[in-house]
Amino acid sequence: MSEELDSDYWRAQLEALREELVALEQSGNDAGHTVELDQSRMGRLSRMDALQGQQMAQASARRRKEMMTRVEGALRRLDSGDFGFCFVCGEDVDVARLKIDPTTTRCIDCVER
Repeated sequence: MSEELDSDYWRAQLEALREELVALEQSGNDAGHTVELDQSRMGRLSRMDALQGQQMAQASARRRKEMMTRVEGALRRLDSGDFGFCFVCGEDVDVARLKIDPTTTRCIDCVER
């Protein structure tokens, strides 16, 4: 990778992203709990809203878990010296692209193929 990449900068960016994901996970844990379907306590529309909220919380949790996996992978690549290189062609990934998504694993040419 070119000398433009400062591993300390990218490590700080990735660790900040990881901390943000952990904080979101902790705040989102309550929303994904099982919805009680007791008709005597809750109307039909309220249950539907609760089920929809539960599904949205579960989808958000899945996206956070996927992003956490990507962040951990980027940190491993940073440690091994492979950060910033395209998985497909081996060329440098543009720094501007990394600033948008530091977990990216492909250069723009390989993404568009």
